[in-house]
Amino acid sequence: MKTTRLHIKNMVCPRCVSAVRSLLEQAGYRPAQVTLGEAVLAKETPADPKEVASLLREAGFDVLMDRAEQLTEQIKGALGEYLDHLRTARMPLTTSAFLSERFAATYSHLSKVFSRTANLTIEKYLIRMKIERVKELLSYGEMTLSEIADLMRYSSGQHLSNQFRQVTGRSVSEFRRDLMPKRLSMDQLV
Repeated sequence: MKTTRLHIKNMVCPRCVSAVRSLLEQAGYRPAQVTLGEAVLAKETPADPKEVASLLREAGFDVLMDRAEQLTEQIKGALGEYLDHLRTARMPLTTSAFLSERFAATYSHLSKVFSRTANLTIEKYLIRMKIERVKELLSYGEMTLSEIADLMRYSSGQHLSNQFRQVTGRSVSEFRRDLMPKRLSMDQLV
């Protein structure tokens, strides 16, 4: 059975996978497989690339036609997996070793393609992803900064705190304070 493979930009989480699958099914397509950054359509329903691209664009996704863009999106998906690898592996691989192994390509090649396409280095993109996970963990209020730093493989809470400020423009304390609901003073109640 022949299939149509679509490379899709802006798929960053399992909810995106579900959303794309649902959009395609509602439009009458039969997705054989949907994963981060990719959908494979069964050939029984011919796919009009422009129609599919329009449908996905309305939901905040984009169909990628260029190979460099496709590789960049695949690297972004792999970096999400790398964050999980960092948190769970006893002896985690370096970013370069993980990506080189995953794509059977040199890190230098992957880095050049990524930087040219995303206008950002792999390292800076990974740092942004890590900080987003840190923000999520902070919002739960269940872990200390040191525990989060250990989980995310930072050398110290101070290193995490410095990187957090560089990326977000504010301190961890300011971020936590903004998460707390504003309490009304007695004067405001009267």
